[in-house]
Amino acid sequence: MASTVPDYVAVGLPTTKDDWNRSDLYHNSFLISPDESLEKAIQNSNDNGLPEIAVSAAQGKLLNLLAKSIQAKRILEVGTLGGYSTIWLARALPEGGQLLTCELEEKHARVAQQNVTAAGVADKVKIAVGPAADTLVKQHPDIPYDLAFIDADKPNNLTYFIEAKRLVRSGGVIIVDNVVRNGIVSDPSHTSPPSEGVRALLAHLKNDKDVECTTIATVGEKGYDGFLYSIRK
Repeated sequence: MASTVPDYVAVGLPTTKDDWNRSDLYHNSFLISPDESLEKAIQNSNDNGLPEIAVSAAQGKLLNLLAKSIQAKRILEVGTLGGYSTIWLARALPEGGQLLTCELEEKHARVAQQNVTAAGVADKVKIAVGPAADTLVKQHPDIPYDLAFIDADKPNNLTYFIEAKRLVRSGGVIIVDNVVRNGIVSDPSHTSPPSEGVRALLAHLKNDKDVECTTIATVGEKGYDGFLYSIRK
């Protein structure tokens, strides 16, 4: 039976993860075409036992569009996992564009290399294996990055952000994923290392005059979370 609740009332009704999943699937069916390379990347990652924590298809498409919107030619990613978000970002790059992605785990990097190769973007992607903080501090590029996407261990968010800010051009974008975490970041009774890592970043940003930032909360197949969007002045 069709709902008889007016839209202006329904907007304020409680929702569940089932609603969010249904909404993602519905919108994706219109806006994101089936993609064999991306589907195989997820399957290969799952088959190799990687954690199922990659961004969703809608989030990957958003990253792709954001990179295109600023005409990014150089992208920095912290946290490769199986390369799913890497593929979305690399596809936004023009001919000759480059993406450096940092991954701690050798197994994850190996799977990611398989996936980016199968997706046809290996010529644009370099995977740096090892602690991301070590990789970043050694970076002194002649040409700064246009966009940085941080989606790694949350306790080191502040370290990654500070280094990304150093490496991104004026007017460039830094995105940090998983900063809402089902709303618990705003609840001081939750003191897990990931939540504390997000709080440390937010506390720093309150007085950081080099960037302008906002947090956008999201719901979807990945649950209730959000990302930090910032522009380097």
